[in-house]
Amino acid sequence: MNILITGANGFLGSFLVRALSARGEKVACLLRPGSDVSSLVGPRYEPVAGDVTDAASLARAVEGRDVVFHLAGVRRASNREDFFKVNAEGTRLLCEALVALPGARKPRLVLAGSLGGSGPSALGKPKVEEDPLQPVEWYGESKAEAERIVFSYADRLPVTVVRPPRIVGPGDRENLLLFKLVARGLRLELGGGPRPLTLVDVEDVVDLLLLLAERDEALGQAFFVGHPQPLTLEELQGLVADALGVRPRTLHLSPAVLMALASVADGVTHLTGRRLPLNRKFAQQLLAPGWTCSSAKAERLLGFRATRDPADAIRRSAHWYREHGWL
Repeated sequence: MNILITGANGFLGSFLVRALSARGEKVACLLRPGSDVSSLVGPRYEPVAGDVTDAASLARAVEGRDVVFHLAGVRRASNREDFFKVNAEGTRLLCEALVALPGARKPRLVLAGSLGGSGPSALGKPKVEEDPLQPVEWYGESKAEAERIVFSYADRLPVTVVRPPRIVGPGDRENLLLFKLVARGLRLELGGGPRPLTLVDVEDVVDLLLLLAERDEALGQAFFVGHPQPLTLEELQGLVADALGVRPRTLHLSPAVLMALASVADGVTHLTGRRLPLNRKFAQQLLAPGWTCSSAKAERLLGFRATRDPADAIRRSAHWYREHGWL
């Protein structure tokens, strides 16, 4: 297959590039000029200059492709418009580029959505694909809109969506703050818990992405993917502590204090342009009643289960962070 990946130099994208390269597929990576490609050292791929907000570059990039994995997106921004410009409108531009290709047979589009687009779950009631999209913050709103955009093209394009929850694995930056806090001897305990989280190993997400690129049963469908046993934030930090071999002291934090600190951090980001690890998006995620989802649909339609233990991914991540000087 001739494959294009947007967001290929990101955490999930780099694992997908390696998996496809190992299978001998022809892989092209859409990369903005000056992008950090250190995560792509090793696998064979074709660099393609472009940006999901640049229609002309997308029109060139999608020519001759069989599958397009759309992973590019903004996870942190100081305003709602920035999230929507990349995550939603960038998706629309990509769909338009694919629709404009000559011929009746169009490349398959596989979108990396997010549990954030569905919104938090109620205690004891994991999200399922039939639930309405109910995001609670800007990032989630933009990912929900990206999903709506993709499915609005389903009559003209072969499309499918995966909605990962919190992804764990070596090289991830989204969970790095928790590792850093634990490494420094702190374990957060938030008032009003427990708050269960569905986690998923990055390699399980890659396996499902590969399946979605091939199976006709996936067309026009969205799928959650996650390990069936959720963890609380406190349990997650306990696994990090075990992996790092530390015994942190517990810091009890009220929701109000956490949100105040996150607001200050967002203010610093807005004034300086420096993106801090703490922000309102992350704080809101931590304070939600739960972020859980069921993967029963993927198992029912595709025979797929996320079988890798997130605890092992956490151990691998801790080793990787130390080896690369991130802790």
